[in-house]
Amino acid sequence: MSSKPGNNEPMTSATSAVWNNHVTVPDTPEGFTVRTTYPTNPDGAEVMLEQWAAGSAEPPHSHPGDDMTVVVEGRMAVQFFTRAGDTLVADGEPLVLNQGDAGYIQAGRIHDASYLEDCKLVYVHDRAFGFNAEE
Repeated sequence: MSSKPGNNEPMTSATSAVWNNHVTVPDTPEGFTVRTTYPTNPDGAEVMLEQWAAGSAEPPHSHPGDDMTVVVEGRMAVQFFTRAGDTLVADGEPLVLNQGDAGYIQAGRIHDASYLEDCKLVYVHDRAFGFNAEE
């Protein structure tokens, strides 16, 4: 889980835009909805299968849309930051995600990522993916 920018309220599957814009599909069972991928669907989601080597890391950054990461294998840590003038300040303790965990990060939330073990991840981004380096 993650926090929304500027507060400590948890972001969950109920509050993340990753789970918005689902549609029904003709001739499928009742109760089934789907959200297809971007750019074919402008309201879609971008999905990536990521692999990271143990000891690798991403510098502080943000994304233009909400994202969800599911750890298929391995263990990773995410540190959130707030901006104080020109400086990034750690916001709380790192969030550690283990195999089977899902983490949500709200659009614009500054964070880094450290891969504590070799990781395989399913990454879902609300609409088109973007990576904004934060210094």
